[in-house]
This record gives sequence, C-alpha cells and structure tokens, in this order.
Amino acid sequence: MRAQIIGTGSCLPEKTVTNDFLSTIVDTSDEWISSRTGIRERHISVEETTVSLSTEAARRAMDMAGVSAEEIDLIIVATCTADTLVPSTACLVQSEIGAVNATAFDLNAACAGFVFAMTVVDSMMQAGTCRTALVIGAESLSRIVDWKDRSTCVIFADGAGAAVVRAAEGSVLGSTTGSDGSKGGTIYVKSRENFNPFVPEQKPMDFLYMDGGEVFKFAVRKIPEAIEETLEAANLTADDIDWYLLHQANARINRSIAKRLKISMDKVPENVSRVGNTSGGSVPILLDEVNRKGLLKSGDKVVLAGFGAGLTWGVMILEWA
Repeated sequence: MRAQIIGTGSCLPEKTVTNDFLSTIVDTSDEWISSRTGIRERHISVEETTVSLSTEAARRAMDMAGVSAEEIDLIIVATCTADTLVPSTACLVQSEIGAVNATAFDLNAACAGFVFAMTVVDSMMQAGTCRTALVIGAESLSRIVDWKDRSTCVIFADGAGAAVVRAAEGSVLGSTTGSDGSKGGTIYVKSRENFNPFVPEQKPMDFLYMDGGEVFKFAVRKIPEAIEETLEAANLTADDIDWYLLHQANARINRSIAKRLKISMDKVPENVSRVGNTSGGSVPILLDEVNRKGLLKSGDKVVLAGFGAGLTWGVMILEWA
C-alpha cells in the first residue's frame, strides 16, 4: 500500500502585505522585488499562529476528504517555525481537532518539509503501520525575519497547507530525498544559545540569514537532477508529467527549472506572486489551490518538489486518484 492524497486544505493569514507597503519600511520598491522574485504580495500573521493556521488547513482537508478526526492515526507537521519547542505543533493540532487515535510529531526539513513528511508517511503505509494520515506544512516565517533586511523580509511569508493521506494501491510512483549539511550556512537561523550558571550573558536571538545567490544556484542545478532521477526510477519521462508543483521560492528559479527540464510553464503553476515563500507551507498550499480549481484529474501524474535550508531537497511523483 502507498500514500494517496484524498483531500487538501490550506489557510493563509488575513493580513495581506504588498510590495508598495514594504517600500515604506525598507529601501525597496515593487519593481525591485517583483523583478527579482516574482512576488507582489504575501500574507503575514497578526493574530494567527503556526498552530492555528495548521489546524484550519487540516479541518479544510478533512472536510474535503470526508474523514473524521478519529480515523486519523498519524499527524506530521513539517515546520521550522513552531510556536513552541515542546510540545510539537502536531500534538497541539491533534488536541485542537480531536484526533485522539493519532501519533503526532513534527519534522523540520525547511522548504522540503512537506515532501519529506509525505515520504515518511508513504514508507509507514508500505510497512502497514499507518492507514490514514494528516500531513501539514506550516510556517510563521514573519517572526524570524529581520524587517529591516530587504533581502529577506520581502520574500518570506506565513501560511499552512494540509493533505489527508490514505493507504491505497499504487498512488506513489517514486520519490527522492537528499541533504547537503556542508551548505548549512547558506540559510540559517540560530536558536537560543547556551544559558546556564556558567554562561552569564544571554545573547539575543538572531534573525534568518540567507545567501540568495547560492540558494538560486543550488536550486536550478539540484532540483532538475532530482526530478530526473525520480522520473528514471519510475520509468517516466518529463513529458509524462501533467503537473509540476514546485516550491514557491522564486519565480525565476522555477522558470529555470522548467527550462532545464524542457517543459512548458503551462505545467508549472505558481502562486508565489500572491503568497510569497512560505517554506514548508509552500507545496501543500499550491497543491490545495490547484486541486480546488479542479485542475487535477484522475490519472494525472504530479510532481511535488521542495528545496531549501539544510540544504535539503525532496521530490515525489504521484498518480492522482
């Protein structure tokens, strides 16, 4: 048995922040941001939290799937911006939705997190240890960016996407995951440093740092390679795929990936212009948007691809039910 998505949901914060607004707080402009990233607006949390966004996305996915909370036996939340170090976001979502029979834990693979979590679920379903899972990608990145740094605050945003996954025959056609920890300094955020009686001074927490140029070079090289590797393992070609749902980091990155794979941008939907980079939330938010538009048809072959801090990358090919 393999992982089959039977329902999707997403949730974005109510507050929409335009490039024009950002130009009033940092030295930037709509033209500067949109020409480099493709982003024109993003959603930023005010009252919302990672848990509240995750919970609402989960409820919408469960409603689409027609699945009750009691049927769920596994919850994985892919996030690098949990509200609490402990308990996990997944445990708090479990409590909110009443999934009393579920094992719940978080997974941190940054922008590749949702694909990593789907791969874990698929493995557990193959092993027969899970039948119905809730997989969520969620972030509150606005709390870790420096709002005086135009290289990061214009890119990252908040939101959550979710999928209800059920064990079925033959849905997953292939998957690939990878990491390169030697490049960990390319994107990072320090956590709280040592604080005890022997370390008298507590330093303030750092903001997110990203070397955008290195990330760009990594993504446009590694993601086509990983997609081609996964296609080959599944005995498929790039032309066999109906939809490429890529992490919404940067419109130029995704155009470059499509060019290297020699595929039409008609197969590469985007929402980065309206949503920004939501890291672990990116792929499932886009998946839900495409699904609710009715674009995914039974039998369609779909690539999910995430990439980011770690450095990490993940690709999964699904046949839509």
